[in-house]
Amino acid sequence: MIPKRFSINVLRQVGRRPTPARIRRSVAECRSLHQSPQTPPQRPSGSDSGRTKYARVAPVGLLVGGGIVASIFAIAQQFEDIEHEKLPASFDSDNRDPSLPRYRLADVRQHDASSPHPWIIYGDKVYDITDWVGAHPGGDVILRAAGGSVEPYWNIFSIHKSDHVREILEQYVIGYIDAADLVDGRPAADAIEDPFKEDPVRDPRLVTHTLKPRNAEPPNEELDRTFKTPNELFYVRNHMWVPVVEEAKADDHALEIELPDGETRRYTLAELKERFPTHKVTAVLQCSGSRRSDMTRQAGKTNGLQWGVGAISNAEWEGVRLADVLADAGLTVSDGTSSTRSGTAVSGKPDTNALHVQFSGLEAYGSSIPLTKAIDPRGDVLLAFGMNGQPLPRDHGFPLRAVVPGTVAARSVKWLNKIVVSDEESHSQWQRRDYKSFGPNEGANPNWDRAVSMQETPVTSAITAVWVGDCIRRGKVPWMSGSKLRGVGDASEKETTKEPVAVQGYAYSGGGRGIARVDISLDGGKTWDQAELVDDCSKPGACLGNKNWTWKRWRYVGQLPSLKGTELTKDAAGTKACTTLVVKATDDSYNSQPESHSGIYNARGNLATAWHRVRVCPDCKSDGKGTVWSTGKTYGCGFAKDEDRSGAVSPAPGSVIADGATRKN
Repeated sequence: MIPKRFSINVLRQVGRRPTPARIRRSVAECRSLHQSPQTPPQRPSGSDSGRTKYARVAPVGLLVGGGIVASIFAIAQQFEDIEHEKLPASFDSDNRDPSLPRYRLADVRQHDASSPHPWIIYGDKVYDITDWVGAHPGGDVILRAAGGSVEPYWNIFSIHKSDHVREILEQYVIGYIDAADLVDGRPAADAIEDPFKEDPVRDPRLVTHTLKPRNAEPPNEELDRTFKTPNELFYVRNHMWVPVVEEAKADDHALEIELPDGETRRYTLAELKERFPTHKVTAVLQCSGSRRSDMTRQAGKTNGLQWGVGAISNAEWEGVRLADVLADAGLTVSDGTSSTRSGTAVSGKPDTNALHVQFSGLEAYGSSIPLTKAIDPRGDVLLAFGMNGQPLPRDHGFPLRAVVPGTVAARSVKWLNKIVVSDEESHSQWQRRDYKSFGPNEGANPNWDRAVSMQETPVTSAITAVWVGDCIRRGKVPWMSGSKLRGVGDASEKETTKEPVAVQGYAYSGGGRGIARVDISLDGGKTWDQAELVDDCSKPGACLGNKNWTWKRWRYVGQLPSLKGTELTKDAAGTKACTTLVVKATDDSYNSQPESHSGIYNARGNLATAWHRVRVCPDCKSDGKGTVWSTGKTYGCGFAKDEDRSGAVSPAPGSVIADGATRKN
């Protein structure tokens, strides 16, 4: 019995003049039906214009009631109508899945960015990405590759070179490139323009995770050296290339605002500066993936950039309040005290609790925050054009960006050009999928709609530097005063069983919550002490804003457990005594960090906020007067590589990062 699907394709082709490409497809179709009649080929999504590519030449034998053999014979007869075009030698040796159709490159080129059903090529396969464009993390940027191969772009966008990206793409496969268009099994590569060629030059001290797009963090020794992170060392999180806005034309940069009733208002950057009061806010921005490599190390494989402890920085931002601009644009809402969720408050005005503010950037990134946060007089949400007393650097949003203190940095959209007040969250991938978290059991493909989007960040902390023994006595710790040094003794007076240790780091909590306490353990969590919190906000103007939006730097000086006793474990080689240092923070709402990443594990590796553990293995040598101890090696997230529980080796900061980028330790 002839399958219904094949019969329909036959009827579609009645009266069409055969071509070599169609004949080749017909042979493949017949071969497919003969070999695996129970497995019909996949069809592309979309309208009939996409589906007709599956139509085949109608074999005469079928039309007159003949069988498969007669059909193939009839196909062979049709070669007489062709001007002696030869099938490629590779046609007979095409051993690829016969259930999938073949497409000529000319077919694929018709499905370019202007087509309602865009296709791309990866390897020798063809993919209909119509349904993926809306869910693609880069939005419709993928349409640059439509009608051709995506590989030249993914060779530049190196972040795509991961198994989970290819697994997603395989959901959209519709066929193979015809063997006639393959050279050594692949279609000829097209030359493309590098969209990253105009990216700014970055500080060479940054630890680079991906080059294109650039994602990089400051090295530990620079991360919290100062309270405000220098602009050139502020961590860089880019999803695409940096948009080019000429400095001389920055004041002409336009921001469009759309209200719930559809009314729009347009402001230039010059208007924003002239018409609204300027405000300054000191605030941390932290990527939700900060310390993701720690979760990988402690709990299991995670998808995403394997950040160390440096996907966080602190700066003073200057701009105008978003609330002021929205009010000027004509937004009128309830006072926010309505308990309804209907979308309309008792006053008849839109319910503040039911609305969202969607941000869009020049490079296609989008995100949103609740309107209640946007117009909160104590929320300090800015449309920022300045950073640490200078114009925004290009990597950080020049000429205009949103700064949403106390939330994950994914909501502080850079290169801002549009704001929409809506009854829905942003539809972007970054709002609806990427920046959410799930239970440890839910895997890489959870029900994304079930989880709320991340907004305020939980409390976290990290160790950024460790010194031991003579490294402290010899003044290697930059923040230690003479009074603190008196407590550690000198080389001739020190005990031979214990050694001084100095540790520093940062702590931070979102939502405007301050840090109440930082606890330190020098023996893996058996005993605890409290770190000294650095009072960076004591100077006038240092911490601007209505709430605690900044990080809290901390310092600690103590004594390691006995270096000659049995309290310390040995390193992998069994030659050095090691101990594990642990830090955990508590905010002023008494939220504290979880002990382990296993309980908060999620496949995306978001919000890796468990206790930060580093393993310290001091060096010792004899100086003729006794044993002298020094810092030696420190292992863990943000430090030297060490074995993780998932079986992979975590990279040392910058030692060997993605794309061959390196950093000197």
